[in-house]
Amino acid sequence: MKKLIYALWLLGFAILVPCGLKAQDDAVLRQTGPQIAVVPFQAILPVDHSSSTVQCPVCGNVHSSGSIAKGAEKIVEDIFVDQLSRLKNVEVVPQERASAVYRRIAADSLKKTVLQVVQKTGQELRVDYIVVGFVYRYKERIGYNYSAERPASVTYEIHLISVKDGKSIWRGAYDKTQKSLMEDVFQASSFLKGGARWVTARQLTKLGIDEIMATFPELEK
Repeated sequence: MKKLIYALWLLGFAILVPCGLKAQDDAVLRQTGPQIAVVPFQAILPVDHSSSTVQCPVCGNVHSSGSIAKGAEKIVEDIFVDQLSRLKNVEVVPQERASAVYRRIAADSLKKTVLQVVQKTGQELRVDYIVVGFVYRYKERIGYNYSAERPASVTYEIHLISVKDGKSIWRGAYDKTQKSLMEDVFQASSFLKGGARWVTARQLTKLGIDEIMATFPELEK
């Protein structure tokens, strides 16, 4: 009887140890993926109120601008983070933590550029990459799904920065004002993606994030 119990114990040990090692290996694999932090997106308006363009604080590209609804930058940020979190083999730092570090460093670095503040934030967070985004226009639709007095209109730009060297390794930009099929047949696919109706600014933003995320790169640690 003792021999039988000992044999069963050995068998259980032989089964459980490899399973435990596999779980540890899986945990290690998850930890070896690149870490990404997303700092608060910013609303960028022209310095000169008579101007209709703005310049990206990271790359200097010029974009058309317009009015920005209150809280628009947070909406764009949240939609992007939701998509980013769905990617495999990447770990996204909690937004609250990234935001707190960024705001503290920005407050202490008033003479630093946005890119310098972003890179320093990434270094303190000890992440591999950091994302910053800018909203240049965010106008809400006036009207209803099938009858709009004014269509939704959004413009935003998102950069993925390598913390190691401070370089932008990916840029996703979206500039769209919804138009009807009668106005522009070349936007037919975009109109149909919106359900052949007038979408809200949030829905238009989501369509744009879906589009630019198709170009998001494979990342290495």
